[in-house]
This record gives sequence, structure tokens and C-alpha cells, in this order.
Amino acid sequence: MIAIKEIVVATDFGDPAGVALVYGRNFARAFSATLHLVHVVNDLATSAPVSEIPMDLTKIQAQLNAEAAASLAALVTDDDKRTLTVRPMLLTSSTPARAILDYAAEVRADIIIVGTHGRGGLAEFFLGSVAQKVVRSAPCPVLTVRAHEREFVAPDALTVVADTGSSSVPGASGH
Repeated sequence: MIAIKEIVVATDFGDPAGVALVYGRNFARAFSATLHLVHVVNDLATSAPVSEIPMDLTKIQAQLNAEAAASLAALVTDDDKRTLTVRPMLLTSSTPARAILDYAAEVRADIIIVGTHGRGGLAEFFLGSVAQKVVRSAPCPVLTVRAHEREFVAPDALTVVADTGSSSVPGASGH
């Protein structure tokens, strides 16, 4: 059986991230795991051309960080505080996917849960996708979820089965 002790949920405060948080909470309760709630604030100093950086950049960055920290704290409910170990983490980076991946590696995450807008085609090609980049380079399994109208209903007990390469599974190489 897989031991899930560290769960990273990345949030941009959008609807898909809200659904990811619902999954994260339920997984954390089912496995008695720590829930790391991560938000990445854009690092203005490294993302804007030097000629476009205003003189009061430090003040603007501090304001962005404070607003994001308040939004992150608001996601942690009283029920979460009573029933879970939740670690809100505010990161600053010009590359959100890399920041999420580095944090997941640092805490030795057993799973990362991210919301996705489900964009495809040219929008994803040109804009990229944080979720896609996390999936491609994650040090652990990643669950991607889309915002939808269905409610997450946690079973009385979650059963997780992992195949470690048994030849009885089609396509398993045994490595």
C-alpha cells in the first residue's frame, strides 16, 4: 500500500483550484496526511524588464504578497484547523510550475493536486499550462482536476492499490 503523508495542493484561487482543494482535504483526512496549500506570487523583480520596473517595486511586491497571504489564509477553514494539519505556503517566483515542483521536492510530497482549466489547442500552446508543466516534471504522482458541478463524495474508506510492475498487468514491464 502507498503511504500518503504529504499532499501538496497548488492554488491560484480560481475555481479549478478550489476543486483541487476539496480533493486535497478529503485525501488528507483519509490518509491522516499533512496538507500543504501552496500559492505562487509573481516575482516582479525577475519577470519585468528592468526598464519597466517602477521605483517602488518592493512596496508593490509586498502588497501583492500580503493580499495573496490573506487569500491563502482564508482558504483554511475552522474545520480544517480542527481536523487537519494544514501548512499554507506562499512562494514568490516568476516560474510558478518550477516553484511548485521545488516545494514538492523539499517536503517530499507523495502527491500533488492541481486544478486545470482544460484549455487545449492554441491557448495552451502559446500560454502554457502550470498544471501541464507540473505533471511533466513532478517528483511524485499528480492529480489534475477540472472545475465541475459534481460534488466530491468521500467514501467511508479509501482503498489505494499500487501495481509495482507485476507482469499480470498489461503493459507492465516489471522494472
